[in-house]
Order: sequence, then C-alpha cells, then structure tokens
Amino acid sequence: MSRIKTTLDALQSAGKKALIPYITGGDPKPEWTEGLMHSLVEAGADIIEIGVPFSDPMADGPVIQLACERALAHDTSLSDIFSIVESFRKKDKNTPVVLMGYLNPIEMMGYEIFAARAAAAKVDGVLIVDLPPEDADKLVPHLKVAGLDAIFLIAPTTTDERIASICQHSSGYVYYVSVKGVTGSASLNVEDVAEKVQTIKSIHDIPVGVGFGIRDAASAASVAKTSDGVIVGSVLVNLIADNQDDLSAIKQGLHDTLSSMRQAMDA
Repeated sequence: MSRIKTTLDALQSAGKKALIPYITGGDPKPEWTEGLMHSLVEAGADIIEIGVPFSDPMADGPVIQLACERALAHDTSLSDIFSIVESFRKKDKNTPVVLMGYLNPIEMMGYEIFAARAAAAKVDGVLIVDLPPEDADKLVPHLKVAGLDAIFLIAPTTTDERIASICQHSSGYVYYVSVKGVTGSASLNVEDVAEKVQTIKSIHDIPVGVGFGIRDAASAASVAKTSDGVIVGSVLVNLIADNQDDLSAIKQGLHDTLSSMRQAMDA
C-alpha cells in the first residue's frame, strides 16, 4: 500500500481531511527546500507537493512562474529535486511527497529512468500538468512498476465521461482544479466546488483533493467539508517570494498560514 493511500485512509478513519501544501523545489534557494518541507509537516501538512521548476509552467499564474524562475536561476534540476526528497526521507519516513510539474524534463530524462529514480528517492506520486489521460500510457505503466501513484487533474469544465477516464488512469487521489484559469487567478466558489466534487465521487471512489483559489483558513475549512484534501499553493509561494532572503521569516510565515488552515479544517 502506498504512503498516500495509507495517509488518506488514516485521516478518513480519524474523521479528518488532508492538508496538502505546494512549494516549488529550489525556491528561493535549493538548500532551503528540505527544511521548508519539514516546516510544512510541523505546521500540519499531511502530504507535500513539490513543484519541479520548468521554464514554461503554462498552468501556473505569475506567483508560481516567478518561483520557477527563482529556482532555475540556481540551476535547480529534476535530479536536484530527487536529491532533496531523498534527503528529506532520512528524517521523515511517513509524509507522502508528490512531484508536480511538466512533461518535458521527464521526456528528456526518459520515462523509465524517471520512474526508477523517483522511486529510489522515495517519491510517492507524480502529477504531470500537461499529460492528458489519452497519453497516459507513455508514463503511467512505468510509474506503476515503480510503485508510484499517478495523479491527474480534473477541471470545472471536464465532462462526466472524461472524469471517468481520468479516474481510471489515476491512483492516490485526483486533483480537482476549483477555478477556471491559472493558479492564483480567481476567487473560489465553494458551492460550485461542492457540486463538482459530488459529481466526481458519484463516478468513482478515488479521493478528491481540491486546489487553486484556497487562500486562507476559511476557504480551506469550507473546501474540506466536501473534499478529501485541501491543496494550497500560491499563498505559500507568495509568502516565500515576499521573504526570499529571510529563511526564518519564511518558516514562520508558512507555519502560521498552514497551522491556521489545519486548525480551521479540524474544528
């Protein structure tokens, strides 16, 4: 059983929902990322999504695009991300780590090599933004052999037929994009989210994480009522950007933001 399933099952048994923060690997400095990951766990994270820096992150708004630029300015590579996760695992054996990124760096490395190296680093899941289910056979079989979960996105405009196909190709959880647009681009309509999550759950029993548009404790708590996980990214990455030369301030800000969400979700 994967770490992701073990974590989500334990949370469900406890009547809780997963808090899943996202940060970009290598932002603002590669040597800080592991410590930031531990800070996220201390603040209440159940699963961590690590963005793999890419020069053209098409699904991401300005906040995460700039984070990728800061990471790439330090030449942060996919191999560096593996090393960060491997180092993180020496202290944290249990918190699942999901790599979120784009297909090009994986194609450059090779699908089979990527899956093997991710597994060796003890990554738990992979979410490739620009990999549609129609092309899943390029990568997913290699992920399965390596024991990694394949996580796919579902959009507000996704049809029921396509939801069924996406869920069939997915494991661990599916990521429901709660707004139309790029990350950080729009406000959240909780009623629309609840309706779409209910539709997804009527089609398949895979856990549903909801991301995009979750900015504070109130929105996290609202989304947690109808989903299995709350995914928060831009607000954390923006905090890093505002304090990129002050590691202590970043850690304190991440802790304060995430712990307030955790408390609100558990209330």
